[in-house]
Amino acid sequence: MEPTLLDRPRLPATPPPLDWLTLADAFEAACLLRCMPPPAGVGHRQPPPPHRNGTVEFNREEAAQRMRQLLARLDVPVEHELAVGGLRRRYELHRLSVPREHRPAYARLLEAGWRQGRRELLGGPFPGASMPRRVWRPRLAAAAWRAALLAGGRHVRRHILGVRLTDRELAAVLIRGAALLDVPALLRPGTGCFLVSVADGPDRQRILHSTALGPANRAS
Repeated sequence: MEPTLLDRPRLPATPPPLDWLTLADAFEAACLLRCMPPPAGVGHRQPPPPHRNGTVEFNREEAAQRMRQLLARLDVPVEHELAVGGLRRRYELHRLSVPREHRPAYARLLEAGWRQGRRELLGGPFPGASMPRRVWRPRLAAAAWRAALLAGGRHVRRHILGVRLTDRELAAVLIRGAALLDVPALLRPGTGCFLVSVADGPDRQRILHSTALGPANRAS
C-alpha cells in the first residue's frame, strides 16, 4: 500500500519565538558574551559562537554578577569561580561555567535570544507595531547598552561615553539601539575593534538612565 502524504514524517517545526520577558534576559546575556574578545589564535577566522562551550570569563565582577542574575532568571544553573592574579597590579578573573548537561538548552536559549533580539532592533521600523513591541524594543536596546557598559571596553572621555567592541554585529545593534533611545551614536573603526560612543551631556545621561537597573526593569 502506497503511503499517503499524511504518512510521511513531518519536518521539525520552527521553535516558537521567546516571550518578551524571556527574550530581554536571553538577549542581554548573549550581548554580554559578545562583549568578550574572541579566543586567542582565531586570527581572521570567524570565532565560534561564545556560548557553545558553556564557559565565559569576565574581568569585572559587575558583569559576572549580572550574567549570573540573568541565567538564574532563565533557569540555567551556573558555577562561579574567582581567580586573583598579578603582582604590583592585582586583578580578578570571574569564570562562569554552565554544567555540561545544561549546555544544549543554554546554547539554544542564547542563540534564540540573540537572533530574535537582533532582528527586533535591526529589522524596524514595524508599521502598525503592537503596543508590546513598541514598549519592549527600547528595553532590548537598553539591555544591549547595559551589557556593553558592563562587559565591553570602557572608553570614557570628557566629551563622550564609549565602549570598545570586537563584535561588528553587536556594534551595529548598539548604534540602532541608541537611536531607539533617542540618542545619536557614532561608530568608529579602530585597530582590531570598533568604538561606539555617545556625546557627553543629555545623550550620555539618557543612556545611563535607560540602562540603570531597578524594579521597573522587569515590568511587563
